[in-house]
Amino acid sequence: MAQIGLCKSDTIRFDESMFPYVALTKDKVWQPGPYPGVELMLLHKNEITGGVVVLRKFKAGCTIPAHTHPDANEWAYVLSGEWEESDVTYAVGTLFHAPKGVRHGPHVARTEVISLTIFDGPLTVV
Repeated sequence: MAQIGLCKSDTIRFDESMFPYVALTKDKVWQPGPYPGVELMLLHKNEITGGVVVLRKFKAGCTIPAHTHPDANEWAYVLSGEWEESDVTYAVGTLFHAPKGVRHGPHVARTEVISLTIFDGPLTVV
């Protein structure tokens, strides 16, 4: 039977970076988002596709109107707080997916909400 999870010390090289890209939030700043009450912290941008990985912060009480991202699929994972969609409250551990071009929302932040959000194309909103 194969053993899973064993670490081979002879395959680890300490003179190389384990990851080709690392973002530390302490080195980043919050920027205004596309709506009042929303801030974004850009963690990574793909210069070829325009896709981004961001932390999004929604202030408590903030409502984001229904909208569409015409150029990107969106994945959002709730790290803290609670937000409401269609009279259902979602909390930490919720993963949302909005396909490119599909209208979604409104989103209502019941508390301050922070999500890790990935757009696989340019972050545009209509």
